[in-house]
Amino acid sequence: MLRWLRRMALWGLALLVLAALSLSVYAWRVLPRTDGVLRVPGPVADITIERDADGIPTIRGQSRDDVLFGLGFAHAQDRLWQLETHRRIGSGRLAEAFGEPALDTDRFLRALGVRRAAEAQWAHSGPDARAAVLAYTAGINAFLQRGLQARPPEFVLLGLQPAAWTPQDTIAWTTMMAWDLGGNWNAELLRMRLALTLPVERINQLLPPYPGEQPLATADYAALMRGLQVDGRLAQAAVRAAPPSGIDGVGSNNWVVHGSRTVTGKPLLANDPHLKLSAPALWYFARLEAPGFKVAGATMPGLPMVVLGQNQRIAWGFTNTAPDVQDLYLERVHPGDPMQYQTPTGWARFETAQETIRVRGQPDVPVTVRSTRHGPVISDAGGPTDGLTGPATGGYAIAMRWTALDPDVRSIDTGLALNTAESVGSFLEIARRYVAPMQNMVVADVDGRIAMVAAGRVPLRGPDHDLKGLVPAPGWETRYDWTGFLDPALTPRDIDPPRGFVATANQRVHGPEYPHFITSEWTVPYRHARIVELLASRERHDLDSLRAIQADEWSGATARLLPLLRSVRSTHPLAEAARHEIAAFDATMSADKAAPLIFWAWARHLTAAVFADEVGQPLFEVQLGTRTFREALEAVLLRHDAWWCDDKVTGPAETCAQQIDRAFEKALEELQSRHGSDVATWRWGDAHEARSEHRPFSKVAALAWLFETRVPVGGDTYTVNVSKVRMRPDPVTGALYVSEHGASFRGLYDLADPARSRIMLSTGQSGNVFSPRYRSFVEPWAQVRDVPLWPASVSDERLVLSPEAP
Repeated sequence: MLRWLRRMALWGLALLVLAALSLSVYAWRVLPRTDGVLRVPGPVADITIERDADGIPTIRGQSRDDVLFGLGFAHAQDRLWQLETHRRIGSGRLAEAFGEPALDTDRFLRALGVRRAAEAQWAHSGPDARAAVLAYTAGINAFLQRGLQARPPEFVLLGLQPAAWTPQDTIAWTTMMAWDLGGNWNAELLRMRLALTLPVERINQLLPPYPGEQPLATADYAALMRGLQVDGRLAQAAVRAAPPSGIDGVGSNNWVVHGSRTVTGKPLLANDPHLKLSAPALWYFARLEAPGFKVAGATMPGLPMVVLGQNQRIAWGFTNTAPDVQDLYLERVHPGDPMQYQTPTGWARFETAQETIRVRGQPDVPVTVRSTRHGPVISDAGGPTDGLTGPATGGYAIAMRWTALDPDVRSIDTGLALNTAESVGSFLEIARRYVAPMQNMVVADVDGRIAMVAAGRVPLRGPDHDLKGLVPAPGWETRYDWTGFLDPALTPRDIDPPRGFVATANQRVHGPEYPHFITSEWTVPYRHARIVELLASRERHDLDSLRAIQADEWSGATARLLPLLRSVRSTHPLAEAARHEIAAFDATMSADKAAPLIFWAWARHLTAAVFADEVGQPLFEVQLGTRTFREALEAVLLRHDAWWCDDKVTGPAETCAQQIDRAFEKALEELQSRHGSDVATWRWGDAHEARSEHRPFSKVAALAWLFETRVPVGGDTYTVNVSKVRMRPDPVTGALYVSEHGASFRGLYDLADPARSRIMLSTGQSGNVFSPRYRSFVEPWAQVRDVPLWPASVSDERLVLSPEAP
């Protein structure tokens, strides 16, 4: 028996050693080849890909298209799984890989028609864009044919094979980026549901206008929705299934400083887009060089260009304008024929398309998608069994009109042109052709000019459109149709301003006298006000002072409510220690302090106490995933609004003061249970980690630790150094106050000397978990450090792609 046990132990040890050796061999083979010469089909001449110590490639070729071939090859080398997820999202083919849990998302993406729009937009692309996309596509596919030594681990674990990239995959991903940055449709559906139980006056208090403005004058849409007998469940399947978009508190910062206010005498430009943090990061740094073509900065796997960056003459950066370019329409369905809907001239048939969704491990799912004269019917995302488009629930479907689905968007054409702009003037001229997503573009050139333009297609609504795009409009009335588009020369802009700088942070980018409607849902201007304050605080700036602004963690929103927190009364055993922390708190959201944690726990409980009963607990919980209701909370508390503060579920009426005190008690109970009884040891960063999600393994507890990245950070939803606070518990870990949205990358550009320009992204250049570059930027990013955009030497690794012999 003993001999048998020893033999089994030896066999077990041998198997472990063999498994370890096999894993080591696999981990080595799965890393991309970055040295030597590789013959590939496609390029006209040799292409070199030289990577520096951080894995950032400089790609050189004899033509722009060869360089873009090299960019596609490098993207596939380092981000093949990311390309796979981008391809599947744009095509609505997630369930094919991930099974039934992804089916509803596929239904929505098919109903929205992203892939169908991509086909039409590809057909409308200009010859230059087509050449660029085809070269980039060939580069990705050349890696699959000649460079792939072993599939990345996600493919292996899921049993998938990489598929060839197509030009339509590139176009579809531009639409998905526009989706990520636009959320007006969600706000329309929220107002529609609220209108069934609340008057318009109360809805305007819950979703208040921009500070200093009055709510838009509209018809009584609460009476309209009730009169039409709209079912509150209408399109809620679409809301649950849709990829996230328009997250409240998510935006970006950019600013550009004129040479009269810099130490070099030339402009400086800063940019940090705030997006969903992912592992790997959404961005990929690259330098692209060919005769007459030299540009560097943040590229995006799937796209053949530098999206944000610097060339030899200009630097540029974007923030989201968040215009109202999505309108929803209630389409009245014929009571006797669900394939007809009412138009201003009578009944018309829905345009339909038959599609099949493949579901891993289950039979294929056939779907019929419908469109109206306004656009795709997104309420079909719930499938034919939800019953929401038949007479039993009022007989309505909901269609979407959205500029990003127009066939003439041409995002790639415009992006490529911006890469080669040589002056502020030429940049502004090119920006006139830009459609979606609308962006606040700041730009500076080596001649010293600076500017900001809000570029994008803005719909016009007629004077008799009395709903102003705030709720779904009756689709059978022509007065709610768009009447055209704003002349792109009339969008907001600021060119060479006398104050010497321009800054945007998703705030209203025009003055109250501006005559055209862009949106009524600007981001509250806390970040913008702080940036302007810091820019104005010194006479001349350098890159260090701009970096300090990017790192700033003072929260204007916290400062506004802080006096109320300091006034709380409590007999909780930890109250005195908590008040001690709050007394020294100046609204700087430092990761190593307890006060920011106490504040956010209090604000979370107070928000729920004030609004959940009126909104309805289920809807309130859903909305906490996308919005904080902070502006509404501020207004309620500052005007002592007893109607909101009273909990309608309980008997006696509560005052705002009572709710403030009770929220503090609940916050201390929560924090004591999660962080212990010693308040002095509580730390904001212990709860507030920046979490970069991996698709799909962040949802698998056994794998999340390996594939996602987490790092403690300071800041909050309203600081310049944004780290949006999650108000709902993490679905996997149950953690509160995690940050899943933040500065996805940071750029600092010097127009006097590009060698001083700096960059940083949130994870690392590689998307391969076995690479040391998978998470090499996590700590520097959290500490607001950076690396050179244009280093003196980049020849740590040199790969030559040589044309394959015919």
